[in-house]
Amino acid sequence: MTKPNFDEFLANNLDQANNPEHMPTPQKPLWSGVEKAINSEFQSQTDLANPSINGSRWRQLSAIAASTIIGMCAVYFSMQLPEQSPVVQMSTYFEQQKQTLLVQYSTQPALTTDWQVQLQELEQAEQAIKQALESDPDNAALLQMLAQVYQQQLDLINRVHQPRWQQI
Repeated sequence: MTKPNFDEFLANNLDQANNPEHMPTPQKPLWSGVEKAINSEFQSQTDLANPSINGSRWRQLSAIAASTIIGMCAVYFSMQLPEQSPVVQMSTYFEQQKQTLLVQYSTQPALTTDWQVQLQELEQAEQAIKQALESDPDNAALLQMLAQVYQQQLDLINRVHQPRWQQI
């Protein structure tokens, strides 16, 4: 077995390359893949030059940036708000509950006429407890008393407008 000389090998291969009969045919249709690659590259270059596509991308990026800034501002300002004390939170919650009940029962007649006097007495007790909490805001016993007064107000409104003997 003799090794062919490189020059001879090159000459034989060049002769075969120049002769179309000896040219090997590809296994797959390559030209369709080449054509797709050329067209997609051409399309991406024309997309960059097309202002309508750039405009929609610009609008999308602007919308993302604006919503991010709004979100960051909301987080920043929510962190700047002072925390409400437990008394204020409790008062707000029970006041909303009381107003909801009063609106709900506004069309129903009350069973007694002096229930508003009792409600005013409970509101005076509420104010007295709140004044005591101003000097000692973390007093658990006063907070518990305030919660009980609020609950008594809600119970009074419910009892006056919805007696147990009418419920089934």
